[in-house]
Amino acid sequence: MSSGLTQRRRKGGAGDAFDSHDAAPSAGAPSTESGPISGFGDSAGRNLSGGGDDYNSGNSNTDCDDDGDNGRKGKHNKLTLMEEVLLMGLKDSQGHLSFWNDNISYVLRGCILMELSFRKRIATVQEIRKRPYSERLLQVIDERPTGEVLLDEALRMIKSDSQSIASWIDLMSGETWNLMSFNYQLKQVRERIAKGLVDKGVLRTEKRNFVLFDMATHPVADYSVKEQLIQKTVDCLLGRGPAPTKQLVAMACAAYAANVLENALVGLNHAQREQAFARVDEMLQTWAVLSDKAKQAGCDDVMAGVLGVYTKMDSLL
Repeated sequence: MSSGLTQRRRKGGAGDAFDSHDAAPSAGAPSTESGPISGFGDSAGRNLSGGGDDYNSGNSNTDCDDDGDNGRKGKHNKLTLMEEVLLMGLKDSQGHLSFWNDNISYVLRGCILMELSFRKRIATVQEIRKRPYSERLLQVIDERPTGEVLLDEALRMIKSDSQSIASWIDLMSGETWNLMSFNYQLKQVRERIAKGLVDKGVLRTEKRNFVLFDMATHPVADYSVKEQLIQKTVDCLLGRGPAPTKQLVAMACAAYAANVLENALVGLNHAQREQAFARVDEMLQTWAVLSDKAKQAGCDDVMAGVLGVYTKMDSLL
């Protein structure tokens, strides 16, 4: 099976065009919402050849209502799905993303929906007529704040209007011609996620000069967190350890769609990399249609709908 994402990977990896989904920063205070990324720092290749003991720890569900891994301890492990995807894309020492990655901002909006679903805050509206998963309407089933600013902002938006999964991703990305819907755009998402990682001690903030302007960047401060993220991703894609949780599958598929998965695989040989890409492409395609295996692992309509949008990103962006 070969998807458009696979074809894009073969053409050159981690990002091809300027990202326009986040609000542009002002000239005086540019945001870290974008920045160069081609490989990443020295932590990427560490301990990838051997199997890891922590296969599914540090998954993206952090809320006590989640049905995933609630036994995680320590603030560093409590990363959201969005934070994991962003962390995988950051260059370790330079602390910024690619100016040319046109996928990650769009993917992060989908991650927000999946994270809210994992925390049991949203679900699809049950209708007699069965729509494709990505076209199913979303509703709020639990209005309690999550404690994450981005998630709570998105939750309020979803409560205020009835839109499909695909429409919400478009609206939160600013991909709409409807002037009445521009207020649904989530702004400065990558910068806000990075600042959340700074608060958790995973990243730090520095100022870097980019010829015409100074920009705040967020290099990695705690390499162990990123190494654990890379290790569990590699173990999942190479079939090591127990069956992956839905959160781990969501993270791997989101990283793949965002063109940052390549960064986790730089320490593998060619055969292992091909195996990993084939595996994640298969997971993306089968979980997007809510296969029996995906259902057994806890995949729901929201996750299937978001992954379904990811499979069509070549034609959307």
